Parts: sequence; structure tokens; C-alpha cells
Amino acid sequence: MTTLRPAPTVSAPGTVRIGLARGGVELRQFFRQKEHVVFTFSLPAILMVLLGSIFDETYAGTGVGASQVLAAGMIGAGIVSTSFVSMGVGVAMDREDGTLKRLRGTPMPAAAYFVGKVVLVAVSSLAQMILMVTVAMLLFDLSLPTALNDWLTLAWVFALGCISCALLGTAASAMARSVNGASAGMNIVQVTLQFISGVFVTPITSLPIVMVTVSSFFPVKWICQGFRSVFLPDSMTAYEMAGEWELGMVALVLGVWCVLGLLLCQATFRWTNRAE
Repeated sequence: MTTLRPAPTVSAPGTVRIGLARGGVELRQFFRQKEHVVFTFSLPAILMVLLGSIFDETYAGTGVGASQVLAAGMIGAGIVSTSFVSMGVGVAMDREDGTLKRLRGTPMPAAAYFVGKVVLVAVSSLAQMILMVTVAMLLFDLSLPTALNDWLTLAWVFALGCISCALLGTAASAMARSVNGASAGMNIVQVTLQFISGVFVTPITSLPIVMVTVSSFFPVKWICQGFRSVFLPDSMTAYEMAGEWELGMVALVLGVWCVLGLLLCQATFRWTNRAE
């Protein structure tokens, strides 16, 4: 007598696996939009080149030029642009064209959608940072860090900066009723925060104390300060508001914004436009 064996059970792919697959889709869609890719990556680099060409001051006792200080901060600002703006506009676009509504009707967990977006943000932000660092090295003699601690600082500032800004971009997308509204609103916010955070004006101590105080409540100032600590010598701490890099505060503020960003996403995220 032949004994029938039960058919082997096939477990459904997990959320992370589905999310990584979704991330591959997001990356292919992103890089197929050539005009969008060129604008996303080129704008921060062009601003760095233009503004860096204006500054020719060298800070006494440091051997560091103002263009190098600007470039170090602009590397962080480029990541803010790629993560905050791209995430916010991308989610708004998916909501407007019905992508989110269709995905909601599939077995794919909602968390997998966000894993896919995180993959997109991580890859595009890393590419943006490499581009910005390359431009800064070629045009402004910015040097790569040599100490292991600086490379570790670069890694965690990059990670916390991407996560916090991506979460805030997702939460902010809920306030926009259209892709155009999301793009305009988020670019205004990021440019304003970059200005009051001392990205475009060097050193940051030359800004009014009120501006710097306001910027201290947001991630941009701390991301850029973290990157300055990586690419600039310790002698440049004299030109920071506190006279030091404050890496502990950088980690604390960015960590808090990661938590707040997650809470805001949970409170504000919606699958469709309210008008529908």
C-alpha cells in the first residue's frame, strides 16, 4: 500500500524579504526617471560648487578654508535633500496616482512598503554622499577622514540622518494634497532649515543667535555639524556655537527625531487623499 505523504508547506515570504523586493522595484522606478535623477543628485552639488567658489577666506590657526567648511556641511544637506524631500514627494506621488490604494489591496504588509522606501532612500542618499564628497575633494581639497572613529561617526550620523529625515518626510507628505504641493512645501522647509542651520553661511557663529537656537530643534543643524566633525580638524571647533562638536548631542537629537518621526508617521499616514 502506498502511503501518501503530506505536501510540504511553503511559508509565505516575510515582511523584510517582501520589502527588499519592493525596494528593488523602487530603485528601478527611480533610476528610470532620468530627469528626476539628474535634478535630485545635481542640485546640491551645483549649490556646493557655486557657493564654494564665492568663499576664499581661510580661518586663522586652522589652515581650513571657508569653502571646505561649506562643503562639509553641504554633504549633510545633500543627504537631507535626498531623504526628506525624496521620501515625502515619493509617498505623496504614490498616494496621488493610486499606487498606495492598490498596494493596500494586496497581501503585501504595509511595513514592507516602507522597507522598500527605506532601501531607496539609503541607496540614493549613499550615492548622493559619494558624489558630494568627490566634488568637495576635487574642487575644495576636502580630505577623507583617516581615523577609525571618524569613519564610525560618519556611519552613524549618516544612518540616523537618513532615518530621521525619511520618517519626517513621510509624515510631512500627509499634509500635502498633491505631488506639486509636497515638492514645493518640502523644498521650502529644507532650504529654510539649511540657511538657519549655517549650511550656506560660514561659520555658523556668524548667524544671529535666534536663528541658530531655532535650528537646534531640528535635525539639519546636527547632521551638518556631525559631518563637519568628520571632515574638518578639531581646530575648527572654535567656530562652532558650543566650541566643540557635541557628538553626544548630535546622537541624542537625531535619535529623538527618529522616535518622533515614527510616531508622527503612525499618526498621520493615510493610504488615499482625503478628497477621495
